[in-house]
Amino acid sequence: MAVRVTQNMLNSNMLRNLHNSMRTMDNLQHQLSSGSKIAKPSDDPVVAARGMFYRSSLMENDQYIRNVDEAQSWMDMTDGTMDEAGNVMKRIKELLVYSGDGAISPADLNTMASEVKELKTHLGTLANQQINGKYIFAGTDTNIAPYDPAANGGKGDFVSTNSSPINLEVSQNVFVTSNINAQNLFNYPNNANNMFKLLDNIITELGNGRSASQFITGIDQQYDKLLAERASLGASVNRVDLIAERLKGQEVNITGLMSKNEDADMAKVMTDLKTQESVHNAALGSGARIIQPTLLDFLR
Repeated sequence: MAVRVTQNMLNSNMLRNLHNSMRTMDNLQHQLSSGSKIAKPSDDPVVAARGMFYRSSLMENDQYIRNVDEAQSWMDMTDGTMDEAGNVMKRIKELLVYSGDGAISPADLNTMASEVKELKTHLGTLANQQINGKYIFAGTDTNIAPYDPAANGGKGDFVSTNSSPINLEVSQNVFVTSNINAQNLFNYPNNANNMFKLLDNIITELGNGRSASQFITGIDQQYDKLLAERASLGASVNRVDLIAERLKGQEVNITGLMSKNEDADMAKVMTDLKTQESVHNAALGSGARIIQPTLLDFLR
């Protein structure tokens, strides 16, 4: 059965098609001005869901990078401090060897005792090294100084017993230790015979005008332990450096995926917009011919 097409139907269809054409141009113009495929999640739920996932992944990766940067800062500070402590111990060994010279006078030995005492004070300062207000050789007690100048009768001693590691997550369920066990460095082999007690004995001998060369073996043991801890730290530094490179690569990859998912193809959008403008102009022309002429048009 034939359907009667009225003028009102023609007008309604024409207006609806013009509205659809303008809506398409509006979407294309928004993509061109914003550079994004969508303006709201309802435009494309799949693109929106993937965008949320990529942004979440990028935020996690950024946090892992910050954790790696913190771990590297701790390790760099620790390595530099251990290097300086090694230089101090080498100087002390030189003085011990020199003190074994029979031609050295008691006054010279007293001078050596004063220098060793200053070197011990410097080692105490190194033991209390901080980064961002946190003690790096105090285990997890980062707010408590591990070296107390007033301990051991005012001679100063390493009083911390905390050997707990400080672990930072640098990937999902992957942790690295940013500090070292300072007990193996400043309290080796135990608190009663640690580095600072050994220096106290050296200072006493030299202060009494006697050679302290018998403590060379003890200093060598302390220095060897420092080298072992520094070698272990170096291995951790290499691992953290590799993790840092991987995280930077992941950041680039995630950013690229997010861009492909959300960013509009500007060349395609401009072409589509130009095409839609032509279509819209044609629709306007055909619509003008569809509108029924009025009596005034015939009276012109």
